[in-house]
Amino acid sequence: MNDYKHPLTDVEFVLNELVKFDELCAAAGLEDVNAELASVILTEAGKLGTGVLAPLNRTGDEVHPVIVDNGVQETKGFADAYQAYVEGGWATLTAAEEFGGQNLPNVLGTAVNEVWQTSNLSFALCPLLSQGAIESISHHGSDELKENFLPKLVSGEWTGTMNLTEAGAGTDLAAVSTKAVPNGDHYLITGQKIFITWGDHQMTDNVIHLVLARLPGAPAGVKGISLFIVPKFLLDENGNPADRNDVYAVSLEHKMGIHGSPTCVMSFGDNGGAVGYLVGEEHNGLAYMFTMMNHARQGVGLQGLGVSEAAYQLAVQFAKDRIQGTKKDGSRYPIIRFADVRRMLMQMKSGTEAMRALCLVAAAEADRKNTARQELLTPIVKGWVTEFAQELTSLGIQIHGGMGFIEETGAAQYYRDARILPIYEGTTGVQALDLVGRKTLMNGGESLQSLLDEMAADISAFEALGGDFTLAAQQCRTSLDNGIAARQWLLDTKADRNASASACVNFMMLFGFLCGGWLMAKSAVQAQAKLAAGEGDPKFLQAKLISARFYCEHMMPRTQSLLASVIAGGESIMALDEELF
Repeated sequence: MNDYKHPLTDVEFVLNELVKFDELCAAAGLEDVNAELASVILTEAGKLGTGVLAPLNRTGDEVHPVIVDNGVQETKGFADAYQAYVEGGWATLTAAEEFGGQNLPNVLGTAVNEVWQTSNLSFALCPLLSQGAIESISHHGSDELKENFLPKLVSGEWTGTMNLTEAGAGTDLAAVSTKAVPNGDHYLITGQKIFITWGDHQMTDNVIHLVLARLPGAPAGVKGISLFIVPKFLLDENGNPADRNDVYAVSLEHKMGIHGSPTCVMSFGDNGGAVGYLVGEEHNGLAYMFTMMNHARQGVGLQGLGVSEAAYQLAVQFAKDRIQGTKKDGSRYPIIRFADVRRMLMQMKSGTEAMRALCLVAAAEADRKNTARQELLTPIVKGWVTEFAQELTSLGIQIHGGMGFIEETGAAQYYRDARILPIYEGTTGVQALDLVGRKTLMNGGESLQSLLDEMAADISAFEALGGDFTLAAQQCRTSLDNGIAARQWLLDTKADRNASASACVNFMMLFGFLCGGWLMAKSAVQAQAKLAAGEGDPKFLQAKLISARFYCEHMMPRTQSLLASVIAGGESIMALDEELF
């Protein structure tokens, strides 16, 4: 097993050279926040990740949470780790000051969250869901709800959950059947939710559930869903947990991965009704929940980066330690000298760097209040990063050879943990439909064209490097042309629903690889400039140039085959009679 090491230098490079962190903070009026402070915060986060969370990652995989008399008992050690997380003030980073937050930029919070996601994905799911709950209540809750629930959610004293899915209502939330009946100043909730991440535990003295349910006489479909806060414990007159509410975890799912994260079946109202409080207006619950979901979607994309980074670090260590080859003189050497192992390691290294760049650049758009760009990038971050993570974590196993298939090495856990990421918070298909529908066709492709125009300018600067980067720059230009062609095809065929629906995943993956290449090309330009000026760590900057070159030469050509699949349309996809499958 490897020891996690936070890639601080690369994170700082992305923040300073791509995000332009100091400029972002100045524009936001955050005079006391700068790159120097960010470096201190990230360094301390790395210590918690390395020293506390990472050692529990294997423990959580092997020793699962269980149902006990008073609810769910989390894996031993997680409660102490969570307490260290809370005492360090990590839960408060990006929340509003009026509720006890530090009001730091979203992009810095995202960079810190990468530490938790990489060092212990199962643990990190708990604060991720809490952050989403804070977002939803902050935007849509009444002043009373904010006062009652936000301060302790922000501090981390309480945790939050998201309760959408039911046995008969997965992605199709129009089928939600959980009921809410008015009862004085509150509502009584009855129903059952499944797949509820960290739905119960003993790490805090309250858990705040955000629950989708229907009021009596509500319109059918998604227009009849309302959002409610349902606390595990009701609050007394002083705002402290008191009587147990009628909501319980009745079972835990047995999963392929993320074993340390309890995934609960939650039952509401078995004993008369769980007390719930309406968030916002009746029947607008889905829109309110999407505030939480969109936050979570970028967070899940970040998980794809985190698990890929962890798999890469483990693979590098193994490749350096594993002695396999023999020279003519009888001396032996490690497998990292094999060309094919280098190919796989370079895919993992350059891929995680491209993921990191995209995740942080997308997160910064929230700080800039560039809503259109943020919304455009969200499905790419969630969809492409999590799909690419499947490939990179699989390569981690391949580098280990037969030992990768053995649980003791740890490589398999990252692969298993990663597999849920393209599924929850909206499947890859849902993200792709969102990208082509709401984010592209609904505005005539304007948002996408703006992104393509920015890419064109940066790729021109990359082309100007010449020399060793000539082929890489050519591949960037070709990939940009492929993106332009895919956008135009989508606009030209918008009347054919089957065409766009059939092509959407390939369309999204094309733009994922293109976005990654654009930011790697931009990174190369910045790294070359710093080398020329005699600034920065020359070894890191040289490595960045090689990573960028490799990604552009070897990853970006995938956009050509993806474009071919896009323009092939959906005729053959939909042609086969159902009975012939």
